[in-house]
Amino acid sequence: MVLDTNTLPNTQKHSFSDKTAVLMASNGTLGEIPAVVVVMVPLPAQGHLNQFLNIARLLSAREVPVHYIGSATHNRQAKHRVHGWEPSVISNIQFHDFHLPPFITPSPDPCALNKFPAHFQSVFDSTVNLSKPLAALLQTLSTKARRVVVLHDSAMCFTAKEACSIPNGEAYSFHPVSAFAVLFFILERLSKSTIGDILIPDDLPDLTFEDCFSDSFAKFIHDQYDYAHFDAGDLYNTCRPIEGRFIDLLSQEKLLGNKKQWAIGPLNPISLHVDSKSRRHNCLEWLDKQPKNSVLYVSFGTMTSISDEQIIALALGLEFSKQRFVWALREADKGDIFAEEKESRKFMLPDYYEERVKGTGMIVRDWAPQLEILAHPSTGGFLSHCGWNSCMESLSMGVPIAAWPMHSDQPRNTMLVTEVLKVGLVVRDWAQRKEIVVPSSTIKTAVNKLMVSEEGEQMRRRAKELGVDIQKEMSDGGTSVKELESFINHISRR
Repeated sequence: MVLDTNTLPNTQKHSFSDKTAVLMASNGTLGEIPAVVVVMVPLPAQGHLNQFLNIARLLSAREVPVHYIGSATHNRQAKHRVHGWEPSVISNIQFHDFHLPPFITPSPDPCALNKFPAHFQSVFDSTVNLSKPLAALLQTLSTKARRVVVLHDSAMCFTAKEACSIPNGEAYSFHPVSAFAVLFFILERLSKSTIGDILIPDDLPDLTFEDCFSDSFAKFIHDQYDYAHFDAGDLYNTCRPIEGRFIDLLSQEKLLGNKKQWAIGPLNPISLHVDSKSRRHNCLEWLDKQPKNSVLYVSFGTMTSISDEQIIALALGLEFSKQRFVWALREADKGDIFAEEKESRKFMLPDYYEERVKGTGMIVRDWAPQLEILAHPSTGGFLSHCGWNSCMESLSMGVPIAAWPMHSDQPRNTMLVTEVLKVGLVVRDWAQRKEIVVPSSTIKTAVNKLMVSEEGEQMRRRAKELGVDIQKEMSDGGTSVKELESFINHISRR
């Protein structure tokens, strides 16, 4: 159901203090209206939905009215997977369920050499149908606030045009990837190998975006360039301890013009809300019984599907390493996670595998509480695809990463984690991405190096130090908090 856009809750109308304006109402009386309202437009994929919901939470907690738009399915998905903070904090966020024409939701192809989730393309293409209802919402809100701000996904730039079609509208782009990845994306477009004081070393993996995306999605992104000039600034889910040098480089006028930018991450909660009335996930109870820093968490996110052959090799690599592990083994999301399936995929594991690793390893087949796992003192490493959400969550909790990039920005994130921050190692080089199966021996070696070698222990120490620095940025007086306040003050200006 579409929420009413004609009124704002009383708690939003009358509690904005310096973020409100006293203007002449239509009946000739003076009335108080918000100085600004923010309309969120995420790309309909889990990692993007989640980051936008976290921004919405942060803005709403600071008394900024927030409207979160998408299809009914994707809004439901965003709310359904709230994790790490009190679910009721979204009660002041207005969700707008816009109608999208039916889109196909094929299953992912676990055997595809290119691991980009091409089965989502129909969903992405359908987002063009958000333009008209978004325009109508913006027109309504424009009469109820001094300024209407559209904060859109960097892959949804077409919505910025709608923001600029109203006299009091502005648009800002949120980048759900690392500043490092954005920098290399710009470098590739400009065909340069140096920028500022950075020279790309010859011994790093190739820096092209070849095989990072499907051809269809690459075109989808390219088509957004025509709308980028409508944006007044950029926001990033990052912070200075992680990417200060790259944030500064992106601020140079020769790269992004005179646009303003704000680094407001990490967006994921640092202090986790635990509902005392809800039963803890059994994997957390299992972790309680393990020694400190002894468990490897294994997960490839919500957008990666791997073959049965690779699953078996990974299972054996984990077993042969003799290290403790929690493995989130789920199929990649479909475009509609609530669509009924005739038959869900059954994962192939070695015979009697779970009996063989009992006491050492645990497989989680439902939704894993990733933040709580990473925050648990028994967790000492993360075998990850290096999606930016996972990177930020791992680094903010001080956990080093064994990086196995699959697609999109993940090869760049891997470089950042391993070559720049030195808080992780590479399981499989991006240059070897066309190998059909990474053998169990390679996986075993990487796991042991991260978990029980002196080099791995040094990575763990650096990761924990970085985690402390990151958490300081999210405390009072931290730069990320100041950046968020700066953004709010900017969009609330007279």
